[in-house]
Amino acid sequence: MTGLTYVLAVTRQVSGRCTEWPDAPAIVIHMPSTHLLIIGDRAALSWVLTEQRMAFPAGRSRAARVLEEGDEIFLYTTRSCFRNPTRDLGRVIGRAAVASPVRALGEPVTFGERSFTEGCHLEVSGLARFREGLVLRDLVPRLSVFPDPATWSVRMRRASLTLPPGDADLVRTELEPLLGPYDEAVEEYRWGSVSA
Repeated sequence: MTGLTYVLAVTRQVSGRCTEWPDAPAIVIHMPSTHLLIIGDRAALSWVLTEQRMAFPAGRSRAARVLEEGDEIFLYTTRSCFRNPTRDLGRVIGRAAVASPVRALGEPVTFGERSFTEGCHLEVSGLARFREGLVLRDLVPRLSVFPDPATWSVRMRRASLTLPPGDADLVRTELEPLLGPYDEAVEEYRWGSVSA
């Protein structure tokens, strides 16, 4: 289980003081985590935004399973996502919530020659205009998830990256003014067909 988890033990008052009630079940409360979902292909990005789903390649199930329903997601596009890494910058372009558990897909989704076998539903709540959004490298020195700012991009070579609460607050605060309604921006992100 990711995120903050609290276990509350049921107590009872005995002789003016509280003691644990050993036969009572514990109550587990999951506090949602925040993750960067890292997308490096424009066809995959188009599918993610159009379908409001995320898919993970075979062999990444452990990384995918850290996502839990209710977790907050920041959608990050790499410099090469739009096939022009000399012009484009890595940006956080959207905010979403995980809307279903990560599960094996009935039929894998394919982008190019890569097959994605697990996925979950997302609820996108805000989206930046095309080729706009929060330039992540500008925040790297202030984000604890990147202990060495000189090598921060190495940590981005994965499907998702869990953010500590302070980092999530900073990204959320900086991103919020750049987001518009999903319905007003999603059309700019649509590309050709995807095999699903």
